[in-house]
Amino acid sequence: MSNQSKPMNWRSFKSVLIRNPDKYLQFQYAEGQFVEPSFHITEIKQAPIVSVDCGGKMNSWTEIIIQLWEPGEQGINRSMKVSKALSIINLVEKSLPLNPLATVKIEFGNSRFDTRQMYPGELITDTEIFTVNLTPDFTQCKALTRGQSCETTSEGDVCCSPARQPAKRKLELIELVGTDASICTPESGCC
Repeated sequence: MSNQSKPMNWRSFKSVLIRNPDKYLQFQYAEGQFVEPSFHITEIKQAPIVSVDCGGKMNSWTEIIIQLWEPGEQGINRSMKVSKALSIINLVEKSLPLNPLATVKIEFGNSRFDTRQMYPGELITDTEIFTVNLTPDFTQCKALTRGQSCETTSEGDVCCSPARQPAKRKLELIELVGTDASICTPESGCC
């Protein structure tokens, strides 16, 4: 999944996990860099977001954020199974019903990788392992998705203003009646 694709929602993410309960779960946060197998799922957050963008429009959506932590334990060769992650999810959902349409993010960081929220990208399953490739979060100007400008244009429109509409053609009224008002009168028979 490229970082400009539509992010995965909670329902889709969880259904893929449910189909792979016996696989070992791993997260790849950079090319060839995986979260240590000793990772823990420390919390699952549901965050309703309400914002006003640079064009003055209010936006709202919900995110489900799964936080991963590397405790630094050594000697663990295998990560948790997907079934263990699902038991944590089920425990959370007993107290907090999670919005199935919420955007999923994975929060992770360690001493070599600054903590950030990433999207689940490509999900790879093989005979023993279920890998979630994480893709960076991205910023965007929501005004662009509404057909508005996102920069000062040569016409002087400022950031996030409505897109300039093409000039409308002006219609010119043509005088149909001559200057002689007697030409068309009710009695003249012209109408």
